[in-house]
Amino acid sequence: MAEVRIGVSGWRYAPWRGSFYPRGLPQRRELEFIGQTFPTVELNGSFYSLQRPTSYERWRDATPPGFTFAVKGGRFITHLKALSDVDVPLANFFASGVLALGDRLRPVLWQLPARRRLDLDRVARFLELLPRTTARAAELAAGHDERLDGRALTTTDADRPLRHALEVRHESFADEEFVQLLRHHDVALVVSDGGESWPVFETPTAALVYVRLHGAAELYVSGYDDAALRSWAAKVRRWHAAGHDVVVYFDNDAKVRAPFDALALTELLADVAVPAPEGLRDAPDVGTLDR
Repeated sequence: MAEVRIGVSGWRYAPWRGSFYPRGLPQRRELEFIGQTFPTVELNGSFYSLQRPTSYERWRDATPPGFTFAVKGGRFITHLKALSDVDVPLANFFASGVLALGDRLRPVLWQLPARRRLDLDRVARFLELLPRTTARAAELAAGHDERLDGRALTTTDADRPLRHALEVRHESFADEEFVQLLRHHDVALVVSDGGESWPVFETPTAALVYVRLHGAAELYVSGYDDAALRSWAAKVRRWHAAGHDVVVYFDNDAKVRAPFDALALTELLADVAVPAPEGLRDAPDVGTLDR
């Protein structure tokens, strides 16, 4: 049965302390609080550098059963290598500890820079490389280079499906061949709202619909008012009713809007959204917020 999960992009933000996070909450327990408040989170540190298995294990253990992570693929692959000649970088990424998340690992997000135009052949080659199961990801991880010697994880506790989502930000991707290519590989075309910073693509291309909300007007800053949230709630309902799993992550964190907007959207979709694994605990009442 299709499910809807709503969460935030990242969790370690100083302005959230004392506003979203309870005053005095130790930084080491912030992910634990996220796991009590939302059913999912985007893990962004993996975008900036290769992490370690011990870090993924710590993040897994800080969250309750039923919680899920979306893991952002490395910018070395998407930005520096531009998806080309990435066999070893992909192996390094999966060997860095991603599989230590176990049953909490869900989609892998690959984000292209806004300047990147569509190169259909390059995208096709990249999609062919992506592992579709955790067992295949473990096999791929075994091809890591010497930089991960002694710190690689190349096994998985169980073989599970592994989904992927691709976020693009250039108008050249409004291309039917590109859409059909994603459908062929069951890769989600991210619905990425950045105000007017880039085009928004809302065509489902996979069993999963992956939504990233970066700000209704000003990138990473603007909140979503009641009308905007109701509009997004209606879209989520349509995708869910059509049989798609839907994940929504708020990335408008600069002014502490993301967690409160996520709570408000969760309230609007309370009848279909997956609740936080342990329910809300010490989180603000969204009805009292000035959004």
